[in-house]
Amino acid sequence: MKIVLNGEPREVESETLSALLVECGLSGRVATAVNESFVPSSLRGAHRLHDGDRVEVLAPMQGG
Repeated sequence: MKIVLNGEPREVESETLSALLVECGLSGRVATAVNESFVPSSLRGAHRLHDGDRVEVLAPMQGG
C-alpha cells in the first residue's frame, strides 16, 4: 500500500502500525501519529493502516 511516512511517499507491505515500524527499522522509543492523531504504543498492534495514510514517527534526541 502507499502511505506517506514523515512527509515522504512510501510503498509498504505492513498492515498495522507496529508492523510498519519493524518493516522500516524504526525501533526504540518513538512517538507515532496517523493522520495527525496520536497513537500510543499500546495500540500500535491493533491500529490498521490504509492506503494514503499519513504516518509520523518521532524519536527523542539528545541536545548538546
